[in-house]
Amino acid sequence: MFLVIIKSIIIGAIAGFAIAAGAARMFHAPEVQAMGAFRTLGEMNACQGDPVAHFSFGLGFLLNAAGSMVGAGAMTQDVFHRIIPNWAAALLLTKNKKVEETMHDPFKMALAGSCVGAVVVTLLNTLAFIIPESISAVAKDILTPASNNLINIVMPIIFIIAALDAGKTTGIWGVVLGGLAHLIFGNAVPGCVLGILIGQTIEEQGFSKSAKIMCAVVAALFIVIGIGRGFWAKLLAAFIK
Repeated sequence: MFLVIIKSIIIGAIAGFAIAAGAARMFHAPEVQAMGAFRTLGEMNACQGDPVAHFSFGLGFLLNAAGSMVGAGAMTQDVFHRIIPNWAAALLLTKNKKVEETMHDPFKMALAGSCVGAVVVTLLNTLAFIIPESISAVAKDILTPASNNLINIVMPIIFIIAALDAGKTTGIWGVVLGGLAHLIFGNAVPGCVLGILIGQTIEEQGFSKSAKIMCAVVAALFIVIGIGRGFWAKLLAAFIK
């Protein structure tokens, strides 16, 4: 048990340091290179610098991560892509609401991410270690479906509501891209986030060059992923039949 805790603290701190710093560096692209995921940037932008929103977003995926750890003994990517960056941002934004001085600062995010990573990874590994095998089987049958419903049903609804609240243009883009993402990806959240980003850009700047570039990139992304998942072939086959 002691060895598990020590290793978890070390691994969590190192991984959290790198992931949070990478997430912060993405806000400075293309002037500097970043090592984060595009969806992390979109999801953090969607929280609009609100510490409660960042914390709630990360908390929503903690259930999924805990269910996977207890039921399958595996840590999901949500721990590093969603929980740690958003909780690190929430920790910094609690003291200072200026995102330029907190969430966009790689050094401060790295330190906060290191602390959050050490705590979260230790918590999940300790939980998986102390849960008996019989309970793990029960948890797998109960928590995993519950967490899947949270991600596939509840989270898309929350983001669609956020898009609709942000304005007519943003709402339309959020609903349309969310629907396409659900069909192609199997989850509407990425599309809703992209819709919010594009919609807000159009509302603030009009259909500018940057908005056109974003639309082209998103369209290419949907087309390529659809090809990789065989979506377009299935869609064509459905019409042919």
